[in-house]
Amino acid sequence: MHEGALIQNDAVVIGLLLVLLYFIFQTNKYGGKAWQGFYKFFPPILLCYFIPGALNSLGVISGETSQVYPVVSRYFLPPCLLLFTLSLDIHMLKKLGFKAVLVFLAGTLGVVLGGPLAVLMVKLISPESFNAETWKGLSTVAGSWIGGGANQTALKEVFQPSAVLFSQSVAVDILVAESWLAVLLLGVANKEKLNRFFGGGTDLIEEIKEKLAGEAEKKSRIPAFEDLMKILAVGFGGTAIAYLVSDAIAPFIEANYPELSQFSLTSGFFWVVVIVTLIGIILSQTKVREIEHVGASKIATVFLYILIASIGMQMDLVAVRDNPYLFLVGFIWIIIHALFVVAAGKLLKVPYFFVAVGSQANVGGAASASVVAAAYHPALISVGVILSVLGYAVGTYAGFATAQLLRIASGY
Repeated sequence: MHEGALIQNDAVVIGLLLVLLYFIFQTNKYGGKAWQGFYKFFPPILLCYFIPGALNSLGVISGETSQVYPVVSRYFLPPCLLLFTLSLDIHMLKKLGFKAVLVFLAGTLGVVLGGPLAVLMVKLISPESFNAETWKGLSTVAGSWIGGGANQTALKEVFQPSAVLFSQSVAVDILVAESWLAVLLLGVANKEKLNRFFGGGTDLIEEIKEKLAGEAEKKSRIPAFEDLMKILAVGFGGTAIAYLVSDAIAPFIEANYPELSQFSLTSGFFWVVVIVTLIGIILSQTKVREIEHVGASKIATVFLYILIASIGMQMDLVAVRDNPYLFLVGFIWIIIHALFVVAAGKLLKVPYFFVAVGSQANVGGAASASVVAAAYHPALISVGVILSVLGYAVGTYAGFATAQLLRIASGY
């Protein structure tokens, strides 16, 4: 690690990050009123990024040459994606109905088109804010807003934005996404008025709530040792297959079609992410998906937050202030996304619940979608998770498409 870092040993660094994560979530869940008031203004995920970033900026640790992030991103990210995607429940999606899925997909389309449109608008005001690399940083926002943190990390690894750009992009992601979450939660408090606006009945919500509460109680169980080993075997076994296939595909394309490098098709890790997501989707339609009942997505969530903390190590917080126009891109982007989901909700006459959860399943991922769903009823948390898993499944592909549109909008 760099010469000025106080902590030089990566074993100490990873231990510090894990203790830090535990402290954040412990105080968020069990802290008193003071902690609860604190987390209203500073969400846990924000601290998971920015405290390691602060430690890096202050020279306590250094993400520059540490091997924590390279190891975690290469070996924890693929099984994380696979285990999240594995819990995709097609039958439950059918129960939710095509309207709920269409609202979710409208939100996805709003992100895919919103980013490039926002870039084109802000370029008219401040063209100097965009260079040949800016779109790479914004591509990670696209990954986060369609799938979640794992998809964000995947696109970061594929496009390799600089530490400065990534720091700015994470700040845009967190600030804008959390502001939008606050707006949606305000809507939950006024859901009767909004249901009248959208013209959607709530009978389906009540029916799903009762069914999910019963199913969760019936199927979930405490994992045995063999269950945990199976989860790890599926996650890392699928990752091994993805790396094996990628090691054949990427060199072949690079040798025979080098012009495809502009689309990152010569990147080995791009193919790892694509293949591992596909494996997760395929396995979700088999009995293997039953490992979700013993905690597959919880293991994936542990991997995800270790990823987030290690990403935070790469951040230079001073760089966040250097390009304020990126925040304008973010706010225009989220407004376009909001217009898409609101228009879809109005046209399809769905209850506000599907609008709010469908939006957060894109922009916030499983955690934020679950928060919005829980604001209605704890039994509905799994609806947020199910739609978010759909986001993980499409996030890699749609995020990649958005990145290419961002590149074109930026003029490169």
